[in-house]
Amino acid sequence: MLRRIPVVFAWLALLLLSGCGYNTLQSLDQQVKSSWAEVVNQYQRRADLIPNLVNTVKGYAQQERDVLLGVTEARAKVGSIQATPELVDNPEAFQRFQAAQAQLTGALSRLLAVAENYPQLKSDQNFRDLQAQLEGTENRIAVARNRYIKAVQEYNTTAKSFPTNLTAMMFGFKEKPQFTVENEREIARPPTVDFGTPPSPSRDRAASPRPGAPAAGTTEPAAPAK
Repeated sequence: MLRRIPVVFAWLALLLLSGCGYNTLQSLDQQVKSSWAEVVNQYQRRADLIPNLVNTVKGYAQQERDVLLGVTEARAKVGSIQATPELVDNPEAFQRFQAAQAQLTGALSRLLAVAENYPQLKSDQNFRDLQAQLEGTENRIAVARNRYIKAVQEYNTTAKSFPTNLTAMMFGFKEKPQFTVENEREIARPPTVDFGTPPSPSRDRAASPRPGAPAAGTTEPAAPAK
């Protein structure tokens, strides 16, 4: 009879944990980590494209040294942060990761903006392929981030709702950090690139002769005498 007591207590503990949301929190926590792994995977995919992109641009625009250096340094900063699954449990480390990725996004935007000033670079097939891959990767990053945001929202809501909040406090299920989209947009906003002021329409109209009018510097022939 005494041997059955630990078994009974074990079953009671299992029933209590199931009823108080422990299993739900555990499942949502794994879902967050899975979504985070996909975010990291897509960011790494983007980082892998950068060396070839920089080398291609360098072949046509070596004088853009500051822009090229900015991209290289931003990538190095991203690589210095260990994006482990545990990072989602550390708000400070998560913020550093997000800031580094936002800095890299801004550097890439400046690089692509500068490339607009080099027609030969824009027509280079390798550059066009890399640009298309980068665009596709940015779309994948956006999808992965949205999935992570939704997973964290569901987890945080559950962890802060009664009675699962008591279970969360008891077993150390802490609130997960989120992406701050507003801050990233501000950091990643590309600079204004001026490729020359186009002539005003009024100036064009003044400079262009009217149909049938004589060209500048010539005189209109006199009408024949009647």
